Amino acid sequence: MVVHVAALVLALAAVPVLITLTAVWRGDAAGIAGVSVYGVTLILMLLCSLLYNHVGRPRWTGLFRRLDHSAIHFKIAGTYTPFALLSGAGGTLLTVIWTAAAGATALSFVLRERSALVGIGICLGMGWAVVIGGRDLLAVLPLSVIVLMLVGGVLYSAGTLFLMAPRLPYHNTIWHGFVVAASIVFYVAIFLCAALAPDGVAEAVIG
Repeated sequence: MVVHVAALVLALAAVPVLITLTAVWRGDAAGIAGVSVYGVTLILMLLCSLLYNHVGRPRWTGLFRRLDHSAIHFKIAGTYTPFALLSGAGGTLLTVIWTAAAGATALSFVLRERSALVGIGICLGMGWAVVIGGRDLLAVLPLSVIVLMLVGGVLYSAGTLFLMAPRLPYHNTIWHGFVVAASIVFYVAIFLCAALAPDGVAEAVIG
């Protein structure tokens, strides 16, 4: 529980900072909307994960599991959003990812049980879709942001190895540690893109 609570408290403190700095450094509605969507989906993911993993009420387990899975789907889409809105690129990919998130969420509620491998596959596919369908987005983002996105993606992907190893002691805690680490990396990437390097993005778009 310590990991979940600490991550949620950190997010609740960090998200307003990101939104405020985006407003100060950029001042455009699209940028503010992008980081706001990201912030909301980040907080909801951490909250739903906390409920699912630590609220010991059997009758609520099924609902909390579905909410947890749904929040992960929307967190992935929410993470794409600021990069696309701040750079003015990747609109088609963003639409596809949000559609996939909605579809995967509907699937979570329609199916009583879903294979863990299927769920992990959907999330990994959504996360790495930028490599195939996001060339226009990657072309306008600063290299430092792209490197951080890559590091975050690798952390998320590596963490799934522990998620799929239930016999390993503390495998779930280790998995969530990777999630928190990856979330921090992506936060920094969005922070750089939105607040600290707006000129770099603008120059890349113009160039």
